Parts: sequence; structure tokens; C-alpha cells
Amino acid sequence: MFFTYLNGCQKMKLIQAEDKGFWLFTQGSTIHLVDGNLPFGSAAELGLTGHHALFLGEWLAQPLYLVVPQPNDARAYFPLRDQLSLPQEQFNLLARGVELNHFYQTHQFCGKCGGKTEQKSDEWAVQCQVCGFRTYPVICPCVIVAVRRGSQILLANHMRHKGGMYTTLAGFVEVGETFEEAVHREIWEETQIEVKNLRYVGNQPWAFPNSQMVGFLADYAAGEIHVQPEEIYDAQWFDCEQPLPELPPHGTIARKLIEATLVLCQQDKNKS
Repeated sequence: MFFTYLNGCQKMKLIQAEDKGFWLFTQGSTIHLVDGNLPFGSAAELGLTGHHALFLGEWLAQPLYLVVPQPNDARAYFPLRDQLSLPQEQFNLLARGVELNHFYQTHQFCGKCGGKTEQKSDEWAVQCQVCGFRTYPVICPCVIVAVRRGSQILLANHMRHKGGMYTTLAGFVEVGETFEEAVHREIWEETQIEVKNLRYVGNQPWAFPNSQMVGFLADYAAGEIHVQPEEIYDAQWFDCEQPLPELPPHGTIARKLIEATLVLCQQDKNKS
């Protein structure tokens, strides 16, 4: 194999004709698929000999390689979101490839002196060949939260989904801010609702292009809904036993938070 294990990370290597496995080509947050699957075969069969690639992990008991983007690529690309039905480990592996590709393509030059960078052999980071400044893959943390009021759940129709999907509230964590502070701030900014009883649920790599979604449940504390018009088209309380609007797809942490909240809503309804 052309890759070597080095403290859990591998360096870009020249692809040899006999290298065989699955191959990940990505542009932005899209991936190349052939009949709905990642291309599989030897480098010689796929015409990849002499290109560069990075070992990402195993896919269906075979190596998965991230291929360095090639000029004039006419391959068919499909949204990464379409793969949310995959098992979580597989989706996260694809997300790793998408995020690393974004990082390497946007950090070819040093942010400190402008010199050319190269990937280090012992980690995913890149280091400037001139001044030695090292940069690590950028991960942008976001909080995402589902809010419950008795047997009701707060759902919002964001401007980017105007007239369509309703989902939870979310936003980026600011510098010098805890996740919990970010939850309170984002909910207040977007709906002027106050919440309490925050509970961490889980997180999800979100390669659009390099976020990490950190999920919480929260209970309503005070306030009336007044949406932030730049961000939110509509926000409402929905009763758990009434028809719900279009929701995020299964596989997203947003859907996981909504379903967990609906269980709590139903429990509250059964008590009354």
C-alpha cells in the first residue's frame, strides 16, 4: 500500500498502479458517485496512477482514499447530504474527506507570511516551508438546540428554507463563549425566547464545509416569539399530537433532537 500509519494520520502519497480500494473525489460539499456508489478498483483501472491521494480509513473492509482534485474534472458529483441514510460511521468518514479536502485546498499558502505550505507527515496539519507556521484543520463549532414547552416543540422555518422545512435553532459559537452561552444567545437572537435546563445530547461532523454540530435539549423559560427577520422566516410552537411541518431528514442531528423532544412532549401530554 502507498500509505503508512503515522500516529493515526497519513501523508499524501503518489498513487501506484497496484493500489486498490474505494476512491473519494470531492468538490465543495459534493462527492463523485458511480451508480450511487463510490468508485472502486485499482489505480491502473481507474487511470489514477501518478496522482496523489490520502488514506482516510476503511470502507466496506477496503481502503478509502481521498484523491487530490484534478483540473478539468468532468465527473458527476452529488450532494453529501444525500448520503445521510448511511450508517453514521460511514457518513462521518465521507465528511472527514470533504473537510480535509476543503482544508488543504484553502490552506495551500501560509496565513502568516504567504509562503507555500506542505502537509506534515505525522498529522493532518500543514506547515509553512518558509517560516514554519503550522495550521491545523479548521473545525467551526455550532450549537443546535430543540426547545420544549410542555407538550409543544419550537420549530423554525429559516430563510434559506423559506416556505419549506421547519427545524431546530442553531448557530456558530463565538470567540470566548461556552456552548451553553451560545445556546442562550442564539435562541434569544432568533426568537427572543429564554430557555432553561440545557442537556447535552450529542454531536455530528457537518462538512458544509467544516462545522461540528453540538446538540442540546432545552426547556422553555419565558418570552414570546419574535423572529429575527434576517435569519428566520417563521417560528411556531407545534403540539406533538398535531400534524407537523416538513422536518429535517433522518440522519441529521436536528432530526435526532426533534424526535427526542417529541418523546418528552408526549410524556408530558400523557401526564395531563
